[in-house]
Amino acid sequence: MTETAETRPVDLADAAELDAFVAEHDRALVEFYTDGCTICQSMEPVLGNVARATDVAVGLVNPRDDPPLIERFQVQSVPLLVRFEDGEPVARKAEGFVGADELEAFAEG
Repeated sequence: MTETAETRPVDLADAAELDAFVAEHDRALVEFYTDGCTICQSMEPVLGNVARATDVAVGLVNPRDDPPLIERFQVQSVPLLVRFEDGEPVARKAEGFVGADELEAFAEG
């Protein structure tokens, strides 16, 4: 397990990269996004702040690049934020834009 998380969000190409990412970190926050989603784009700097301010690893994945992810994580809207602990999804938030303080609290559980 990695002792410290990355200091910026990591782009994940598909389910295999997502699974490896959450497996190598005790805690991880993953944003499911789509290209052209303006709310998702506005979340980028907030996710960067969370990556720098916490020890939670932050990843980004576009489920349209690996469609089975849509069903697996029941993605009905984006951005969808999922918190993982020990490789397992433990909480999710799909409420549109989330501010830095709220997202840090969500990421840290």
